[in-house]
Amino acid sequence: MKRSKKQLGILGASAHAFLRSRILIVLLAIVLFPAIAVAAAGGNAPKGNPRLDSLQIEIWPEFDRPAALVILKGELPASAALPADVSLRIPASSGGPQAVAFAKSGSNDLLNLKYEREDSKNFVTLKFKLPDRVFHIEFYDPLSTGTPQRNYTYVWPGDLATDRLAVMVQEPAGTLDLTATPALGTTATGQDGLRYRSSQLGALEAGKQLPIKIAYTKTSSQTSKEMLQPQADGSLPALSTGPTLSTGQGTSTGDAPSGWVLGLSVALPLVIAVIAIFFLWRRRRALATVDVQGTGKFCSKCGKQTVQGDRFCAKCGAALK
Repeated sequence: MKRSKKQLGILGASAHAFLRSRILIVLLAIVLFPAIAVAAAGGNAPKGNPRLDSLQIEIWPEFDRPAALVILKGELPASAALPADVSLRIPASSGGPQAVAFAKSGSNDLLNLKYEREDSKNFVTLKFKLPDRVFHIEFYDPLSTGTPQRNYTYVWPGDLATDRLAVMVQEPAGTLDLTATPALGTTATGQDGLRYRSSQLGALEAGKQLPIKIAYTKTSSQTSKEMLQPQADGSLPALSTGPTLSTGQGTSTGDAPSGWVLGLSVALPLVIAVIAIFFLWRRRRALATVDVQGTGKFCSKCGKQTVQGDRFCAKCGAALK
């Protein structure tokens, strides 16, 4: 059947419009895909969680194993109803938590807390009934240590809202440099000799993710715990920490390289020992000098050697002849 020119023109316009609509759909998909992917990552956030008074996220890279130890410390407000139902997610790459605990306050001893877990492709969801105000969760996340340049990223999934959010990173022993995003402007040296970088980030609403990125250089394959252990002779290994890093305002007076602190703790006892040995040598030499200056005569009563010029025995007091 032959079609008129008018009919062919209509069909051509329809085909052209259809093609343009398909191209538009593809372009929209390309533009919106990243946003959709991010939404999907946080879209399954647990519902009904209580709001936290404070949340502290700590990351300890290569502390006692070649991985990143992540510690989540959350505290409910004093007015919170207890027990509180809490549900939060940790990365599936962790394999699950190493510890789930609770306490009445941050200064109290931690007690084991029973929990349920649900595994999915990207997350392990932990569900527990919090009997007191504080929860404490620890897990290890894989960290590549095959090259001196180390990088690690932890993403807080935004499962709980908090009025105060703090981030703290433990700087591995032997680290030459360390950068973090968000910026961690406060640095302090802990009792273990390691440096801790931290920052207060304010409030964070539920559903809002927070990526924490860490990058540093470390040539040793030993963990911080291994490098801080005393050697066979009782001394501590020297830690190469490189130059002191600028931390801006809020830097504590303890912002000295941890290797310097440990080196001083080893050197000071050695200096004291050397001084003690020197004075002991001087004393023995003086005694030897006295013996040499002796007269070669002895007390007739007690037998003690006398010194030239003595009129009485220095031991028994007898008159010397």
